[in-house]
Amino acid sequence: MDEEAIRNRTQETAKKLFGKGIKMDPPYLTWKAFDRDLANDFSMFITGNLYSRTVLTLPERQMAACAILGAIRATDELKLHVNAALNVGCDPRKLTEIFFQMAPYAGMPAVNEALNVFREVLKERGEWPIPDKPASTL
Repeated sequence: MDEEAIRNRTQETAKKLFGKGIKMDPPYLTWKAFDRDLANDFSMFITGNLYSRTVLTLPERQMAACAILGAIRATDELKLHVNAALNVGCDPRKLTEIFFQMAPYAGMPAVNEALNVFREVLKERGEWPIPDKPASTL
């Protein structure tokens, strides 16, 4: 695939993930402040190549990203990806369950931090509290 096609795919995928919801600067702006060319290379690889693959859907990729970021307690990055997960249609109840699933692997402090970040994003989006649903519909 030529560079122009990857650049277009990068922009399309980034718009789906980060085009709405909470307002925060993406990590790309930090990268760009230090090295514009490398920032573009990172962005095209991550968003244009990795995130645009079709083996996993964008919601599945975002749920995986949220679980990993929650487990390693990367709260700033988690905030960005929780918002992106909601933007691409992830069910808030499933994200909640993913954060609880981290307990045996990352510990309750990581679960608590992830849930606090998640609630903060939901509040900023005007989507808190999450509507009740029976557990059988998860």
